[in-house]
Amino acid sequence: MKILKEILIYVGIIIGVILIRTYLLTPVIVKGDSMSPTLNDKDVLLLKKYDHTYKRFEIVVFINEDSKLVKRVIGLPGDHIKYVNNELYINDEKITEVIKTTTKDFDLKNLGYDTIPEGYYFVLGDNRNNSVDSRMIGLIPESEIIGTTNFSLFPFANFGKIN
Repeated sequence: MKILKEILIYVGIIIGVILIRTYLLTPVIVKGDSMSPTLNDKDVLLLKKYDHTYKRFEIVVFINEDSKLVKRVIGLPGDHIKYVNNELYINDEKITEVIKTTTKDFDLKNLGYDTIPEGYYFVLGDNRNNSVDSRMIGLIPESEIIGTTNFSLFPFANFGKIN
């Protein structure tokens, strides 16, 4: 009977961990330098799977061709996005970005849209010259976004909240 109790405790712990990783929180590893200088290759982040409210400049993880990509949300549904001379314009209003980086001129019309449709997002890597993002792969459907992240687990020197 004592052995059965011990086994049930371990089974409960295993089920709890599986449920947490499946529905709430899970680690995710950054692959590549597309989010540099904010994030680097092999950084380990804490992904919030329960967060389905995507805000401008928030970092999201999504699935693209069987890979998990980490990018920053720039455009929300209803927005018109364009870059002119390294400046972001949303609905023709100049916006100051969280990360100041060189970005080639771009207009959402290049993707065939006047505005971002409901249920889609425009995402970019912080390292704009070395990022496969919405400029190449198009708008990201909300259904492909796994969750948001704003916390670094590893390397320990970067442990904590991400801006």
